[in-house]
Amino acid sequence: MTNKTVRLDERLYRYLLDVSLREPAVLGELREETAALPQAGMQIAPEQGQFMALLARLIGARRVLEVGVFTGYSSTAMALALPPDGNLTACDLSESWTGMARRYWAKAGVSGRIELKLGPALDTLDGLIADGKSGSYDLAFIDADKENYLAYYERCLQLIRPGGLLLVDNALWDGKVADPMADDVDTRAIRALNRFVHTDDRVDLSLLPLADGLLLACKR
Repeated sequence: MTNKTVRLDERLYRYLLDVSLREPAVLGELREETAALPQAGMQIAPEQGQFMALLARLIGARRVLEVGVFTGYSSTAMALALPPDGNLTACDLSESWTGMARRYWAKAGVSGRIELKLGPALDTLDGLIADGKSGSYDLAFIDADKENYLAYYERCLQLIRPGGLLLVDNALWDGKVADPMADDVDTRAIRALNRFVHTDDRVDLSLLPLADGLLLACKR
C-alpha cells in the first residue's frame, strides 16, 4: 500500500490500458496514423482522451471549447461524448493537421458537432467574448503553444459557465516543471500557469499525474 500516487512502469501501464481503455476503433486508427508523424508526441494519451470524454458526460456538457486541435484525437473523443445537438468549437492554426482531424471527425460521425476556427487562438477567443459567448461553454481544453497558456486560461475561464471545467494539458511537462535546471520558455510558462491557478480563488482545482499532467479547474 502507498499514500502516494503509484509510479507506472511499462508493465503496470499496459495493465492499466488492458483493464480500462475502451478506445473506439476510429480513435485507434487516428492514433496509429498520427504516430507516423514527426510531431507524434503532441498527441494526447488514449487514457487521457477517455477520461476527458468521461468528464464531459459527467457534467452533461453540451458546448465544448478546444484550444489546439493537432490531428483531432481530443476533439473526436470529446465530440463523441456530446449529445447529438452538442457543439465543440475547435481552435487551431494548422490547415494540414486539422485537415487530418476533419477526416477523422467525418469517420467518427461527429463533423456536424464541430466548428473549426483557423487562426490565432487568442483572436478567436477574444472574438467569442466580443460576440457575447462568455459563460456559455461547459468545458474547455487547452493544449496549444505554452507561452500563451496563461492568456488562454484567462479567456477560457471567462467563456465557461460557473460549474464548468477547464482542462490544461502538459501541466507536468515530462517532469521538467520540477527540474531546477530546466529554464526554457515553455517550462517557465507552464510553471507560471500552475502557480497562478494554485492561488486563483475563482476555481477549485486538481493537478492529476495523468499522461503528461492534466490540470483541472472548476469555475466557482
